[in-house]
Amino acid sequence: MEVSRDEIAGRLDDPTLTVLDVRSATEFDGSGYRCCARQGHIPGARNVDVVDLLGRPASVVRDLLGVPEGSEIAVYCHSGNRSALAAEVLRAAGYDARNYAGSWHEWAAEPALPAE
Repeated sequence: MEVSRDEIAGRLDDPTLTVLDVRSATEFDGSGYRCCARQGHIPGARNVDVVDLLGRPASVVRDLLGVPEGSEIAVYCHSGNRSALAAEVLRAAGYDARNYAGSWHEWAAEPALPAE
């Protein structure tokens, strides 16, 4: 189950969609892993490192996210691998989670897309 760059870009102001960045805090704030054209994150994204989701009970995962069970979540990382794993964890915790396979690598390469 995947979500596209265009869908996320078109729904940045949609309160029914949570955009979740599962990279490290330094990748999220733009101070680490500088292989992309731009640094930072998708506007409005929340950041929870995938490491903090792994091996946790569903109740802990829901507490970390702070959004109701069943919510729609678009998950991304740098290149789609960590976010694919996180999407599985989130679905197991009761979320409608989809992976953005292009992730930050794809988003950052398109200068017309906003970044924070």
